[in-house]
Amino acid sequence: MEDKKETFTYTYSAKEQEEIKKIRGKYTPPTKEETSMEQLRRLDASATKAAAIVSLAIGIVSALILGIGMSCIMVWGNELFFPGILIGVVGIVGVIAAYPIYSHMVKRKREKLAPEIMRLSDELMK
Repeated sequence: MEDKKETFTYTYSAKEQEEIKKIRGKYTPPTKEETSMEQLRRLDASATKAAAIVSLAIGIVSALILGIGMSCIMVWGNELFFPGILIGVVGIVGVIAAYPIYSHMVKRKREKLAPEIMRLSDELMK
């Protein structure tokens, strides 16, 4: 008779399994639907995202305009003193206006999203 040795080998590593799942996830198409909580988070974040981009752009451009006005005054003070003051004031007004623009845009977007946010939050709280 033959002497057969049956062996069973099993190795498990949680870290390896997680890494395998991560790599596999990169190559599989997204098929799962967005959960209510993920949708709620996404909607909440979208209320401030566009407003932040617009207000940052206005603030940065206005700060650059303010810098141009300051340069006109300090470097070419004899020829461009008064135009430099006007350019600087325009920059200051833009910098000051950036936050109220942000607040206004966020308020309007939240008013628009309020019914959907309320519906989702009611659904999740039940």
